[in-house]
Amino acid sequence: MISPYVRRLRLATELRHLRVGAQLTHEQLAKRIGLPRAQISRLENGHVVDLADIMAILEELGVHGERWTQIITIAREAGERGWWESNKAMGERQALFADLEAGAETIREFQMTFLPGLLQTAEFTRARAETDRRDGADGYKPDKAAEARLGRQRMLRRPGGPSYEVIIDEVAVRRRAAPLEVVQQQLYHLAATVNGDPKITLRVLPIDAIIDGYSLPRSAFSIYTFADPGDPTVVAVDTVTDDLVLTEPDAATRYETLYTRIRAAALTPDESLQFLIKAARNLPNGHSSA
Repeated sequence: MISPYVRRLRLATELRHLRVGAQLTHEQLAKRIGLPRAQISRLENGHVVDLADIMAILEELGVHGERWTQIITIAREAGERGWWESNKAMGERQALFADLEAGAETIREFQMTFLPGLLQTAEFTRARAETDRRDGADGYKPDKAAEARLGRQRMLRRPGGPSYEVIIDEVAVRRRAAPLEVVQQQLYHLAATVNGDPKITLRVLPIDAIIDGYSLPRSAFSIYTFADPGDPTVVAVDTVTDDLVLTEPDAATRYETLYTRIRAAALTPDESLQFLIKAARNLPNGHSSA
């Protein structure tokens, strides 16, 4: 399945290019096919997918043959409903990531505070969800969040699934984000997973690493690319309450450049694997409170 979110973005771009190529304004195109101007804007902003309206636009603009088939195919894919649609209790933020991961060819991620969701154990996910709930987050349930996280991980491992490269700041490894026994299990799980899957690469960014140009990442972010060269590179930037999604080429390039610099400053995969194992072994004995 191709990400419906990304296909809506692609559809919006294609429709906008067709209208501009025909030298028509929103108002002129809307009048010609008998639609409200606002509907043309919604289609070109990726907010709606209406096959009847799209076919009317293509007919009016004289789009036929392979070009017609291409755009209608994109529109149908944009209107699909992913598995995450049936689990509203997983939360809107996780649903967005599940959507972006669907059909991605590559995923590159930098985590500076938390261990990556695609490699989390169910116990770690539940512990974090409980903390978020106590801190005021709503719209999802811890058990459903953990269930959905496992679903995303299965999609990552599917045949033809994306390559996944993640860089974890040492702070995310060192700082306690869950009870001790959960953290220890999580660190061993990270080591075992990346050691057993050639499509997953993990690097740790040491606290004392010097990044080229003294560039400092300001937040966690993920970069998604897709097999269709016409689909945009998507960057999702993690914030406290929401996720900022960037698709403009200039913005995506800046994050790709930053990622490359962070990657060069991080430990190698083998060094990172040993780092995780040592960190797990060196955790103090005993149990911490939740």
